[in-house]
Amino acid sequence: MPGTMKTLNNISRCQSMYRKKTIAAEDLCPNHYAFVLTICHEPGRSQDELARALCLDKSTVARTLAHLENHGYITRIPNEKDKRQYLVQPTEKMLNIYPKVRLANREWNARLTENVSPDELEVFHKVLSLMEQNAKKIADELEVK
Repeated sequence: MPGTMKTLNNISRCQSMYRKKTIAAEDLCPNHYAFVLTICHEPGRSQDELARALCLDKSTVARTLAHLENHGYITRIPNEKDKRQYLVQPTEKMLNIYPKVRLANREWNARLTENVSPDELEVFHKVLSLMEQNAKKIADELEVK
């Protein structure tokens, strides 16, 4: 399967450029939009839960959350059950940009798949899901060591 990762990375970079142009939030970069989607979809997750959900290392999540907090997109509230954890909540500013991010994603996905049949998309999603499961398994194995 030559070039699979290169192709997926190229698609991801093109999506980043698309988001940057269509959403145009000056204090957000395209990588922050996954945080907007995840935090708004399920507010109150801990930083560790966000790291697992986004498949990112904890230090990247901490830096990104610091940026989002400094720019007024989130608040971090101490977890009453575990004082060492902070729960991430979207602010009004993040909630206001959330529909724009969702719309940009829907438009991107529609344009990206416009020449692909529903049957082809179904097979593609099944294969990608299997690859994602394998990737997460590999990542989990690396954390155990």
